[in-house]
Formats: sequence, structure tokens, C-alpha cells
Amino acid sequence: MMSKRGAEQSVTVVFVRATMLLALLVSSGCAWLDMQQRLVIYRPTVGTPTDFSGLRAGDERYFIVVPGAGAPQHLAIWWLPHSAPGAPTLLYLHGTFRNLFGNVHKIGALREAGFSVLAVDYRGWGESSVITPSETSIRQDALLAWDELKKRQPDAARRVIYGHSMGSGVAVDLASHLTPAELGGLVLESAFTSFTGVAHASGWLARLLNLFNNQQFASVDKISKVQVPLLMLHGNQDTTIPIELGQQLFAAANAPKQWIVIEGAAHSDLNQVNPALYQATLRGFATSYLSRRSPSASASIGHN
Repeated sequence: MMSKRGAEQSVTVVFVRATMLLALLVSSGCAWLDMQQRLVIYRPTVGTPTDFSGLRAGDERYFIVVPGAGAPQHLAIWWLPHSAPGAPTLLYLHGTFRNLFGNVHKIGALREAGFSVLAVDYRGWGESSVITPSETSIRQDALLAWDELKKRQPDAARRVIYGHSMGSGVAVDLASHLTPAELGGLVLESAFTSFTGVAHASGWLARLLNLFNNQQFASVDKISKVQVPLLMLHGNQDTTIPIELGQQLFAAANAPKQWIVIEGAAHSDLNQVNPALYQATLRGFATSYLSRRSPSASASIGHN
């Protein structure tokens, strides 16, 4: 029978060998391993659910072409206008796994809060072209969707970028390249510092795998470049993205900024656990900071 010490040594040897093998595969440029890693990280869901009954009358589902992609590729876009004239317009950037069809309730809550919504499925999700997504492809798709939003909302002060979960990383990246003359505000829900930060909070195996991960969405390194009003919401029961990661990102952001915790909410149910607070917060943000801003308008937002 193997002793306890011998068993521990055997586990250590296996662990070291597995790590060395993984490092060798990655360093050798193994395309298959890179693709599998990205599939695990992003978990894209393709297609249209059979029970989808369609959008409301007046809403639009359409496609835009992705230029320079080699073989023809396209993005699926949803345009959901608000009934109120002059409503602010929000670019909806979703997280991993769920495509737009799986986010209907959250998109609906944002429109109920007073926003017109332009939503995009990145390539690899929903009805967009089927690829293995990457940080690069997702960022490209968000930029194309942003160009589409600008056509829908000519008033830059009433343009908003919204990102949930992984989409928060996409949103911060996009907003970091824009000025207040182009963008009115940024809303992040269940946000994180970086994929590395999430890995470090998820245990030793995630930390190990992250050593060979080239997908980062390092929002904490970009948030200081964002120069527009920021609203961040997080559930205090979020086990997918610990609230501490959201707090760290908020601390690194410029004022004006607002931090809202929804008690009892997890990762994706903030609008369902406390719909009154969720709606009031978004409406207040829109009312206070998405009108045509004066030079002093951005100085009054609270730090909650």
C-alpha cells in the first residue's frame, strides 16, 4: 500500500507533468488547444430557440456584414425602440453563454427603464456567423454594433454602452476609446477587473489554466480612460463574479460614478430580485446624466 507521503508525491508529479505538457502545447502554438480554450471560456450558444415567439411589433431583427472577415460573415442586430420620443439609446453587450434570446428579460427591463435598445449577438452566438469567438472578434463586433447605434441615435449625449458580465469587459474596452463628445454614459452590471482576476477568485485550477490564457478583457487597465458618467450594479450573492472584483473596478474608475448593490441578487437576476430599485436606478441615471450635458453637469453624480 502506498504511503500518504508517496501518494502526495505522485499527485505532485502528475500535476507538474500536466502543467509542463499544457505549457508545451500552448508555447508550440497549438491551434486546436487555443480553440478549445476559447470555447470553454466563452461557451457560445448558436441558433434560434424553437419557442421564440418573436419581438414586439415595431422592433427589428436584421443582419450587418462583417467587413474583412474573409468568407462572408454577419452579425445579428436587434433594434428595440422606446415609445417615448427622444429616449436615450443603449448598446446592449451580453456576457458568455446566453445569446440575445436568452437575455430577453434583461433587455426588456432596460427598455422598461426608459431606453431604446440596440443589441448585438457577437459572432459565435445566436443568429450571427458561427465562429470560435476570441477577445479580438468580440471587440470588432462591438465596434460594428456601436457604428450601428450611432445611426439610430444622433445625439451623442444620449448614447449609452451597457455590458453585463463578460460584456462589461467589452463595454469598458469600447468606452475607453470614446470621448464625451461621442458617448453619454456607461452602465456595467456584474462586472469584473479582468479574466485573470476572475481566475484568481475561482481556485487553483482556474489560476493554473489562466497562466496559458491569452483572453484577458482587462477592464481594470482601461477603466481610467473612460471619461463619461459610470453606473455599476452588482448582486451581493454573485458567486460567478465576486462582488469584490466589481468594487475593485469601481475604485479604479474616474468620477462621476455610482455604485449600487442589490441585496439578495446573484449574477444575472438583479432586475428580477429587486425590479423597483433596478428601474429607479437606471431611470435616475438617464434623467440626471443623459440630457445634453453642460460643462458642470458631470460633477454632481453620487458615490454610493
